[in-house]
Amino acid sequence: MIEVYTDGASSGNPGVSGAGVYIKVHGRVVETSFSLGTMSNHEAEFHAVLKGLEICLKDFPGEILSFRSDSSLVVNAVEAGFIKNPAYKPLLAAINERAGHFPYFFIKWIPEKQNPHADRLARQGIHDQ
Repeated sequence: MIEVYTDGASSGNPGVSGAGVYIKVHGRVVETSFSLGTMSNHEAEFHAVLKGLEICLKDFPGEILSFRSDSSLVVNAVEAGFIKNPAYKPLLAAINERAGHFPYFFIKWIPEKQNPHADRLARQGIHDQ
């Protein structure tokens, strides 16, 4: 099983945004930060999960995925398979489509203090623009 920690960050809301993906896989760590352009913090959180899934599709196909995010909005939307805000519906659909390529995909909410690595990477993504 692969553990994937994701976080999105924005400098302003909306503002310049970044995403961080921290992956624990078979005794090693993979860290990646992404610049996302200008968007809301919630959008950045969705994009962080999407980036994590993209990495796993490319580098770890067929694995069991256990995602962790400190965004209750994203975790609740993925677990429910639904979100009211129309701006986030395409992002949720993309997450569901990509997650469907894996035998098992779990997502769990964690407190922000348990997500320092992905947070650091997301903030790095803001400054890389």
